[in-house]
Amino acid sequence: MSGDGDEELAGFVALHGAALRASCVPARYWESLCRKLRGEVFDAGDYFGIMQVEEVDEEEEGDEAMEDELKKKPNPGNEPCFKVIVTNENGLQASNPDSIFLIDHAWTYRIEHARQQLLHVPGLLHRMANLMGIDFHGEVPDEGSVDQVLQEMWKYNQTYQLSQGTAEEKVPVWYIMDEFGSRIQHSDQPSFATAPLFYMPQQIAYTVLWPLRDLETGGKLSLPVCLLLLLFLMPTTEGRPYSDKSLSTAILAENKEKLPIAINPSVYDKDKVFKVFTDIQQVLNSLTHPRFVFTDNEAEADILYNFSHFKDYRLKLSEERPEVMLNQFPCENLLTVKDCLASISRRAGGPDGPRWLPRTFNLQTELPQFICYFQQRERRGEDNHWICKPWNLARSLDTHITNSLNNIIRHRESSPKVVCKYIENPVLFHREDVGMVKFDIRYVVLLRSVKPLKLYVYDVFWLRFSNRAFSLDDLDDYEKHFTVMNYAPGVTLKQVSQQSKIFPYLCVANIFKAFAELFQVASAKPAPLGICDYPSSRAIYAIDLMLKWDTSRDGKRIMQPQILEVNFNPDCDRACKYHPTFFNDVFSTLFLDEADNCHVTCIV
Repeated sequence: MSGDGDEELAGFVALHGAALRASCVPARYWESLCRKLRGEVFDAGDYFGIMQVEEVDEEEEGDEAMEDELKKKPNPGNEPCFKVIVTNENGLQASNPDSIFLIDHAWTYRIEHARQQLLHVPGLLHRMANLMGIDFHGEVPDEGSVDQVLQEMWKYNQTYQLSQGTAEEKVPVWYIMDEFGSRIQHSDQPSFATAPLFYMPQQIAYTVLWPLRDLETGGKLSLPVCLLLLLFLMPTTEGRPYSDKSLSTAILAENKEKLPIAINPSVYDKDKVFKVFTDIQQVLNSLTHPRFVFTDNEAEADILYNFSHFKDYRLKLSEERPEVMLNQFPCENLLTVKDCLASISRRAGGPDGPRWLPRTFNLQTELPQFICYFQQRERRGEDNHWICKPWNLARSLDTHITNSLNNIIRHRESSPKVVCKYIENPVLFHREDVGMVKFDIRYVVLLRSVKPLKLYVYDVFWLRFSNRAFSLDDLDDYEKHFTVMNYAPGVTLKQVSQQSKIFPYLCVANIFKAFAELFQVASAKPAPLGICDYPSSRAIYAIDLMLKWDTSRDGKRIMQPQILEVNFNPDCDRACKYHPTFFNDVFSTLFLDEADNCHVTCIV
């Protein structure tokens, strides 16, 4: 390129260079890629062709072990087998700067919209069924064919995420490549590589394809082995659980927390009026206790009550201002990040975890163990519904329920996730307008100190309900399987009064016992393996839980609490709206050590 071409290439690299480098796309292809994207040049058909074959080629070198394993596996869909070969008479040279190609995406979607798109987008169901080898010849989409596509699509799905935008906009985007891209086979000795690329001028995502070595005419295109194929070669013995020490250390390094030095607890005058600096509007609107006043000057504050996380507990707090109290504990993410929560909870119940936590696996570090456990349950005929959750998102964002192992493995590729056993026998609530629905319970807990451990529970809890009767089907029906309705547009939020009369005392006692055990194991080890003992720290958390029917050791049917997650700086809008003294009680308990006249119960 020269002149305008040089400027165009420079602009292209400025916009996409970081993504191309991260995907290891060789720089020799960038100029040609820029030109093809700008002109929407899809020239793969000039070099490659699709062939239908009876079965996987047996003469392919390097794939014998994989082929032997694949032949042992059933082929539920009996879908035809294809391969893509080089048809250009001159073959393909990896050194040629034009040897990079665009693959279009046949379907791009977010999971919560998949069913509706298959039902209502003209031609989509027919194209997907044909691509996946599913028998569908009808003119009108039917639920059975849609369910088949939703089941099979995980063998073809690819994913990317936007790096900017709201939390909702950063939820992973899934896509299926067109017929050409989807029919390229996989190998442990791949000849090509691919990467998704979001082309900013057009706001469209493509897949980029380039060779890893030269291929002669007739040479087969193959991509690196994906996790779904590795599944066939994976040993079926349980692996060693991931060390909570290495996990905690990794989290500390990622969050860049500087732990505090040891300090002595501060002593304050009994009538002292504390200056509070906060950026939380609910606190500014609701805290009216006479011993707390607000200040706009952070430097003069006695209490820092911040929405965002502190990072430097050492210099900025423990060394320079040890007497300043704050609403956070160092290393509290051991509770509030879901993979860490599962890891530390095992201290209370061994490898299987305590009875109050659903069986949970970290998909980044415990995938072999999870696959083994899933397959064992499958062989025993036990329920195998699971829920995939991101490590650190709330409000049920990017959270999905499935009984498909393919589905779960693919979710691992989108963002760091845990997978938890879905509660198939939840305690249900009768809604007169709906029937028997799921619900969850939110408690607010107040952590006054770690050593000694002092933990309180706010006396009012909150219930959230599903909007449709529960059953173990329609797993993508949000209003049947989820309870977080106050953030979902266009759905009803069910409110219930006199909540404390809904459950018997024994159940509440079991809930409080679970909370106590959780915080005891979370604070039992020194930081970074446990919550840091920093005398100036205080905190409130929201614990979300459900109840499931279980059998006690003496054979009785009981309601067993199941802790779902622990939230830092929870949304207290409903608490403030219906209980105007909420933050007065919180601040009195945490910062004045005066809990007697507050709506709280000490459980540790």
